[in-house]
Amino acid sequence: MNRNVYGYIRVSTREQHEDRQMIALRAFPVQKGNIFMDKLSGKDFNRPQYKRLLRRIKSKDLIVIKSIDRLGRDYEEIQHQWRVITKEKGADIVVLDMPLLDTRENEKDLTGTFIADLVLQILSYVAQTERENIRQRQMEGIAAAKLKGVRFGRPRKPIPENFEEIKETWMSGKINSRQAAKILHISQDTFLRWSHGR
Repeated sequence: MNRNVYGYIRVSTREQHEDRQMIALRAFPVQKGNIFMDKLSGKDFNRPQYKRLLRRIKSKDLIVIKSIDRLGRDYEEIQHQWRVITKEKGADIVVLDMPLLDTRENEKDLTGTFIADLVLQILSYVAQTERENIRQRQMEGIAAAKLKGVRFGRPRKPIPENFEEIKETWMSGKINSRQAAKILHISQDTFLRWSHGR
């Protein structure tokens, strides 16, 4: 089959080296001129080279990546990009470190796309389940800690020793709440909250 073979590399930061991905793609082999690479910070996921690659590929072309997480930050995004490449563009994908994720037709004429889509669905399900399990464990951990008396959030500001004296002066009308707060070096809201909460 006459097809163009492209590679895509993404590294998270400018310090991270792309050597491992580059060696794997070149060994596939992918020509150096057909390898697109994005170097991104953790916050910035605007991938100019990936977008260039999507514009370049045509039906039956092949994209080679080292690992599935190069396609996106989470499985929802990975699935979306997978659909764009395989369904909208009609191209194939090979994921080098996961041989089942290979949409090319194999020797037995079984469509690789079906198997790869199935594997991707399972991986997405596992990732989603793991996220929910982590969230559940966090909630259970917080609930258990609260039962033991652990407080969350900012530690409560200690109440000054002269608070009651200043509060009485305020209650007698000699000073207003703003003046009382200033004497105690706290905010007016805190003074009023302490005054009504004690």
